[in-house]
Amino acid sequence: MSIISELESRRAIRDYRDQEVEDEKIKRLLEVATWAPNDRMREPWSFYIIKGEAKKRYEALAKAYLEERFPTKPDLVNSSIKVLTSTPVHIVVTSDIVPGDEEATRDNDYAVCCAIHSMWLAAKELELGFVWRTRGVGLVHDERLHQFIGSPENKKVIGNIFIGYPDKESLQNMKPSKRTSFEEKTTWL
Repeated sequence: MSIISELESRRAIRDYRDQEVEDEKIKRLLEVATWAPNDRMREPWSFYIIKGEAKKRYEALAKAYLEERFPTKPDLVNSSIKVLTSTPVHIVVTSDIVPGDEEATRDNDYAVCCAIHSMWLAAKELELGFVWRTRGVGLVHDERLHQFIGSPENKKVIGNIFIGYPDKESLQNMKPSKRTSFEEKTTWL
């Protein structure tokens, strides 16, 4: 396995088969996340697993949120809810807030982003699809998600990860990802 080719082939997978994800694979993703680089070894991440009955409650919460946010777009609400019902596992990932230290808090956020990206790469090895949601159905910026997971005040939600076994037909129909060349975004000093 080449790390570079894995990075180049990483994709957001949004369509999943109707198959539960084994707890052992979820635990493996969480273990991989803890190896992410983090300032002063603060290990600022916390994980909240949503599946089974909790997923049903989350779907109801998300539906209420989407209906409030998009009252004139029922098709958008319904398609978003379909995404939730077809995703076997959600993992809400938070970062520690360091009271009175904005720089340390920001460093924690960066570390948690690294942890999430590590999980993303590991998911592919475990034959799992993965998408990192930071708005919309992820409810990342809505206080109700914070309350739903029972997170203490010193935590900031960084992302809601959707995980499942990829739908093979959707994978086959995926177009290659395009990126702007680094040369257009680089200044050599």
